[in-house]
Amino acid sequence: MSLRLGDKAPNFKAKTSKGEIDFYEFLGDSWGVLFSHPADYTPVCTTELGRTAALKDEFEKRNVKVAALSVDSVESHYGWIDDINETQDVEVNFPIIGDESREIAEAYDMIHPNASATATVRSLFVIAPDKTIKLIISYPASTGRNFQEILRVIDSLQLTANYSVATPADWKQGEDVVITPAVKDEDVPAKFPKGHTVIKPYLRMTPQPNK
Repeated sequence: MSLRLGDKAPNFKAKTSKGEIDFYEFLGDSWGVLFSHPADYTPVCTTELGRTAALKDEFEKRNVKVAALSVDSVESHYGWIDDINETQDVEVNFPIIGDESREIAEAYDMIHPNASATATVRSLFVIAPDKTIKLIISYPASTGRNFQEILRVIDSLQLTANYSVATPADWKQGEDVVITPAVKDEDVPAKFPKGHTVIKPYLRMTPQPNK
């Protein structure tokens, strides 16, 4: 069965390039990103994992732990990590999960048979501290991920988890946000002391409340 937004992320134990992990214990109270790669030693994946390593500080300041997955073995991962570090000028500092049995890939519906019967698609899950799935993105094997978009969505998720707001199209950190319809007009001034603008009765904008 496919996972959907709001579902609990399946827990698992696995061997990784950083030793054995229990996924829930690894995440702890942090947010999490779990993303899959069709295979080791593939060119697009090499750039993606390099980019993830380069963004270490960006993930850390958002309290996000990252784990990657490939259906190849951990032993294969070690050699691949050497190549990633060399070609992308980084140090891979997060676990890459070995999933030769494909049990984790199947639990997370990462194998789409009409795309490939054996390789995972580029699935990515953002997981909240309560272990619920907040974002699912699946890219085809031919298209590398946009990590600025992933960070942007995490910023939105973390903001909207704490305030009665939503983020509009193309929103970026620091820009105005939408007041959710659940907030009554009479409650807006107290809830949003920075002020607000009514564009339509259903479209009310306010400066980002945590900036």
